[in-house]
Amino acid sequence: MTKFLLAVHVLAAIVAVGPVTVAASMFPPSARRLLAEPGNAQAVSTVRLLHRICRVYATVGVVVPVFGFATASNMGVLGDAWLIVSIALTTLAALVLIALVLPRQAAIAEGVWDAGGSEIAVAQNVSRKTTVQLAMFTGIFNLLWATVTVLMIVRPGSTTGA
Repeated sequence: MTKFLLAVHVLAAIVAVGPVTVAASMFPPSARRLLAEPGNAQAVSTVRLLHRICRVYATVGVVVPVFGFATASNMGVLGDAWLIVSIALTTLAALVLIALVLPRQAAIAEGVWDAGGSEIAVAQNVSRKTTVQLAMFTGIFNLLWATVTVLMIVRPGSTTGA
């Protein structure tokens, strides 16, 4: 049963967290492109698609810690320091995504509208500073997930010899 839970946990992390990490990283440059070319319909579509990917896969990503807890419980490692640190970093990554990344993406994606005909308008409150902050928060989110991944692979005290 442990191998099954671990396999689902790892697959869920790859399938759910991977797309969020990539799409979130692609969002700030796409938003800057949109700000530089407000009438670019493809830039609008890209920004909206990347935000949707982040939002949907972040929701699906809830299964990662669920199966992680089940796996850790089955392995008897719930009290191990590396796991506690991983849980704390995962929680922090989720908070960064929910509180700092997704709302800024939404503000940018929703700040774009059709001003009539094929003309696209961008809200006045969407600035380059907003995209720079978003890039910073996205980088923090990605760094947290990379750290969790390394902890999951290295697992201090592991018997795998790694």
